[in-house]
Amino acid sequence: MIEAMDISVTKTQRTKLKDLTLDNIPFGRYFTDHMLEADYKDGQWTNVEIKPYQPLLLEPSLVALHYGQCIFEGMKAYKDGNGTAYMFRPYDNFHRFNLSAARMNMPEIPEEIFVEGLRQLIELDRDWIPAKPDHSLYIRPLMFASDNALGVKPSDTYKFIIMLSPTGPYYTEPMKIAVEEKYTRAAPGGVGFSKNGGNYGGSMLAATVAKENGYDQVLWTDAFEHRWLQEVGMMNVFFVINGIAITPTLEDGCILAGVTRSSAITLLQEMGLAVEERRISIDEVLEAYSRGSFEEAFGTGTAATIALIKELKYKDEVMQFDINKWQIAPQLKKSIADIREGRREDKYGWMVKV
Repeated sequence: MIEAMDISVTKTQRTKLKDLTLDNIPFGRYFTDHMLEADYKDGQWTNVEIKPYQPLLLEPSLVALHYGQCIFEGMKAYKDGNGTAYMFRPYDNFHRFNLSAARMNMPEIPEEIFVEGLRQLIELDRDWIPAKPDHSLYIRPLMFASDNALGVKPSDTYKFIIMLSPTGPYYTEPMKIAVEEKYTRAAPGGVGFSKNGGNYGGSMLAATVAKENGYDQVLWTDAFEHRWLQEVGMMNVFFVINGIAITPTLEDGCILAGVTRSSAITLLQEMGLAVEERRISIDEVLEAYSRGSFEEAFGTGTAATIALIKELKYKDEVMQFDINKWQIAPQLKKSIADIREGRREDKYGWMVKV
């Protein structure tokens, strides 16, 4: 961990925890007492401070509202059985945040602000971390363009914020997924690999249509043939076929390089499974299902962790799975939870003490 930096801290006069219980708390509805804020101007980051969580005063001409220069990350912190707070793989999220910044023509955030600022913020609000299984403190770093002017060009100023939100399980039930045939999320050369707001705004119509038809989310396909599988909503996806775990490749830059995805690959290999990162088509999945070699399907993501997929629909084909017979995804979910919550040795160095 880098040395502590001098960050201005203004503490709240009264904690909101007095009016809230952290049992089974919904995702993204409540926020802790404090937030971190910093400004970029004249080529450098300034005004780094931790202060009470509060509204922002923004002008209607804020360029982020018009031209989409806005990126974010999703991370989590946990408590072990002794009450010690840990962040899960924060340096991976820090590096990915700056990859998103570079793609969106935004300035990088220094490590001492992102990681050390986050550590100090969590230390201040550590009582907000729910000490319960499948609960955590969700962490949302955010950067957006803050010029007040119209005109399509990169902003000269930016604002960086970290907010914290206690949360329980995101997906409590196995998911039903529709394979997307019409709309496109990303294409080679685009911004699919970055966590920018436009990726999520552009995905909402397809997800709404899927929900109207009884499905929880869509599995995105490529922009040219709508055959090659990409990712599910806010999750990467894995298929277990003939004892091999297959997940779509990152090579064309169309999907997010998930931190949970990376963790899953490591733990699946530890479990003795071969893992293939490659292109996989819906035709291959349908064929495996028809011949009985399709074993499991699941999503991986910060919010969802490991989400079981019990049904996949493509055109008129509906593939249904008996998740009660599954062993790989449930074991993977338990392994990640045990590492995060201190019940298993963290031999990969994923947990960073606050």
